[in-house]
Amino acid sequence: MKKIIIVLLAGLFTANLAFADHASCEAKAAEKNLRGAAKASFIKKCERETNAPMKNDCAAQAAEKKLAGAAKANFMKKCQSATPAK
Repeated sequence: MKKIIIVLLAGLFTANLAFADHASCEAKAAEKNLRGAAKASFIKKCERETNAPMKNDCAAQAAEKKLAGAAKANFMKKCQSATPAK
């Protein structure tokens, strides 16, 4: 039960960071006066770079749960989509 609570709290924390990262990427794009496709491309790249540690966090959670095969793939998909990727 304790592990579940820790994992849930970690998930909420990373979701909050992902939202903050999106706002940070938006602000960086605004500083560079990017518009249209250039802005969208910049934000996508910025979010991918800032969310890379989160993907590793999902892998660590899957390893902690000793998941393999289809169960691991399903968990990774849910874990990575749990965070808002705007």
